[in-house]
Amino acid sequence: MQRRDFIKQSSLASSLMFVPSFVKACESLAQNNLGYKKLVIIQLSGGNDGLNTIVPYKNDIYYKSRPALSIPENNIIKATDELGFHPSLSPLKNLYDKGYLSIINNVGYPNPVRSHFRSTDIWHTASNSNEYISSGWVGRYIDQYGKMPYSGIELDDSLSLILKGETINGIATKTPRVLHNIMKTPYFEKVLNQQTDDHLSEHNLGYLYKTMIEAKSSAKYIYETTKTYSHTKEYPNNPFGKQLKTTATFINSNLQTKIYYVSMGGFDTHVNQKNKQARLLDTFAKSMEIFVDDLERNNTFKDTLILTFSEFGRRVEQNAARGTDHGAANNVFVIGKNLKKPGFYNESPDLVNLDGNKDVKYSIDFRSIYATILNKWLEVGDKTILNKSFSKLDFIS
Repeated sequence: MQRRDFIKQSSLASSLMFVPSFVKACESLAQNNLGYKKLVIIQLSGGNDGLNTIVPYKNDIYYKSRPALSIPENNIIKATDELGFHPSLSPLKNLYDKGYLSIINNVGYPNPVRSHFRSTDIWHTASNSNEYISSGWVGRYIDQYGKMPYSGIELDDSLSLILKGETINGIATKTPRVLHNIMKTPYFEKVLNQQTDDHLSEHNLGYLYKTMIEAKSSAKYIYETTKTYSHTKEYPNNPFGKQLKTTATFINSNLQTKIYYVSMGGFDTHVNQKNKQARLLDTFAKSMEIFVDDLERNNTFKDTLILTFSEFGRRVEQNAARGTDHGAANNVFVIGKNLKKPGFYNESPDLVNLDGNKDVKYSIDFRSIYATILNKWLEVGDKTILNKSFSKLDFIS
């Protein structure tokens, strides 16, 4: 295996804190520290159209702006006298009815950027729109409070910026068995067996070798912790369903991971949006309902909070291709068992007072949501992770 293949497959980097003599002790410490709260972050990548997700069905401007895209009122799953769910979101409405869902409208940030890559970086790093940061907010959490690479796991083959810390990175893997088998290849065994601590200090390859040590230790811990757990729930046979199934395996087997990151793509709906978004939301909602039920049956939902966001919303007006172009503020979903404020957290989108690009203005900074989760759910210092103070919300106690 080439070095680049190792990095791509394991996508794990770390703080250089571990050396072989400490690995077993660290594993034992982690296994004895059960029961803390977990966060699952889900990104609807591409910019999900929030106005057709949570529909302001009593707003005439919505229908006038979208003659071909608006959802007819008689098709909407109504939640309040003003707002309702897209018809594909019946499973999500079930969570809403149970008091497990809080919907936060008009979430964004000052001077919004309408580039997928840049706006995703802003959400991943918790930066200002004109600020460039090389570490993600979850990565910085792992730096300060996780201390182990497997404190944060991305359900993918490559690691996103959100899990990259300043000294420790999280892990990216779709399958514990594959990650474990990669660590057992002759390439890894040969390199690790030939290197001593003294040899590492004499060469510039020390980072790679120590990363490999951590990768092997973490892969073994993840594999051995999860291999005895067997699923009883059937998940949809699609990439998103598979990611959630693996995430449930990790959580239900009491893996000592604090934050999980999952991404579902396809939401960049510039052309013929209506049917495409309907299929995507159907996949999302059905998978989420099964995921929550799986956690609830295993008594792990009470200790799990789920945050769903998209890097931006869409333009209020439809375009000529029966789609929507990149917008700004959007809705955010928070799912949990004991929400302080389930239902709709704040006011509906204001479709009269739009910004200069005819987009919905933000009224809640997304970093206030992060700060609230860090402070009230994960119970850590949010200012040190976000690099500044943000007001806290009261959707969780």
